[in-house]
Amino acid sequence: MQLSSFTDIGLRTIMRLAVDDEADSRVTTKLIARQVGASERHVAKAVSQLVELGLVRAYRGRTGGLFITEAGRTASVGELIRALEGDRDVVSCVEPHPCPMVGACRLRRILADAKKAFYAELDRYSVEELVTSPTAQLLNLFAFSPMSVSPEMEDVS
Repeated sequence: MQLSSFTDIGLRTIMRLAVDDEADSRVTTKLIARQVGASERHVAKAVSQLVELGLVRAYRGRTGGLFITEAGRTASVGELIRALEGDRDVVSCVEPHPCPMVGACRLRRILADAKKAFYAELDRYSVEELVTSPTAQLLNLFAFSPMSVSPEMEDVS
């Protein structure tokens, strides 16, 4: 199962926010985009969804910024991916063209079982667990180095 780039950026964003324990530190969408190697527009879309899910708080203005919530820290990776990806089938047997084997095919059930196993494994881990060493060390470097991505990345939109 391959995750969408939207989910990938959402995961990178929440991981980046999870290493920032200081409530007074200012983290912006622009900063995260540079630090995780994504466009600001794509990070903004992911942040919007994370805010809607209650996993991130966003404040506007000079003293504004992005902050992970307690729900964001404790969310399971599986829950987060389900929310960002949507709970769709691994393969679509009826849309846009129905498969002629849909009534007698075992593959559909096997893929559904595999998807359940995939999410069951991801449910074992919280966002907080994603940012332990050595990942935390790298993310902390990003957190304290606003230009951690090469200047070429700044033009990506």
